[in-house]
Parts: sequence; C-alpha cells; structure tokens
Amino acid sequence: MTMQAQAPLASTTEKVRQSRTGKKPIPMPKGVTATVKDRSIEIKGPKGTLARSLPLNVSLKLDGGQIAVLPTIGGRDGARFQGLARALLAGMVTGVADGYTRTLQLVGTGYRAEVKGQTLNLSLGFSHPISFPLPKGIKCEIPGDSKGTILILTGSDKEAMGQTAAKIRGFRPPEPYGGKGVRYQGEKVREKAGKAAKAGGK
Repeated sequence: MTMQAQAPLASTTEKVRQSRTGKKPIPMPKGVTATVKDRSIEIKGPKGTLARSLPLNVSLKLDGGQIAVLPTIGGRDGARFQGLARALLAGMVTGVADGYTRTLQLVGTGYRAEVKGQTLNLSLGFSHPISFPLPKGIKCEIPGDSKGTILILTGSDKEAMGQTAAKIRGFRPPEPYGGKGVRYQGEKVREKAGKAAKAGGK
C-alpha cells in the first residue's frame, strides 16, 4: 500500500538527492501498524499510540511491513527533509514497540521522591515540597531499595520523555560544589573546589 504523497514530486530535470540514512526503510516490528491521513501519521503498537504531522516535502510508502520515506523536492533540502522525517518516524516506531526509559538520581541529604497516581512529589532541600504532574503517557517508578532517590521514567514518546526528565532535573540541577541535586543516571558532574579546599591546598 502506498501512502499519499505529501507534496508534488520533484521535477525530473532537477536531481533528487537522498539522505544516506533517510533512504533506509523503517522496519515495523510485529504488532506495529501505521496509517496516514492528510498530513498526519498515526503509529500503533504494544506500548501505545503516537501521532504527528509530517514534515514538508516528503512522501511515504508502506510496503511489506516497512515505511519508506522519499523526498519530493530536489537538492540538499530534499535530503534534509527526508532524513528528518525518517528519524522522527523511526523514533515513533521504537517508542510504540519497545518504549523508552530514562533514569534520574537524587543526590543530597534528605532528597526524596514519591509518586501518587500521576503526581510526582519531590523533596529537594527547599522549604516546601514540589508537586509535578506527570504528562499523559509518562510513568514514573521508584524502586523500593533506592529509598526514594532513583526515578525511572518510561513512555513511548521520546520527545515527551526527554522534556519530562529535563523538567525534573531543572528543579534542582547538580551543584558545582558537592554535586547535590537531580542528575541523569551516569551523568558526570564537574565539581569545583570550594574556597576552603583551595586555601587548604596552599
């Protein structure tokens, strides 16, 4: 089945360049389906459903359980739009098939997190706790053995996951002195030496 082109095809007199990555078909795992309507595409899978508007100047072809992205204009711009569209669609397919995970770590005395329904409550050393409503489609799990210091975010939307993790980290970014705050798991925080440490080193 061929999906409806989203823009007029490039003139035959203008060479259509294809992105090296963008021209690779996107395989759809078992249980994942895609439908297109007007300028929007919807992809469904075990982990949920995602929909978005397509970038300009591309057409889609669905054949044999794969999505192929084709540029509809010539020159470098065609290849750029093709690469962009393929990256977005590949991310959606992975999201609805397997989902995404992002882990955050709370570092600091008394820093804790608790989840109640879709609300994440954070104690980050301020005079008041922070209540953060989790976006739709994003789940947060706090392992019992972490004592509230590890947050595991899961969801099918890669962009929403990144924005949510960045928002939580932004409540208290790691400090350069001591490293207290919220950090991504595995993130290396460059710590500065305090004045006392400098003076002691003289």
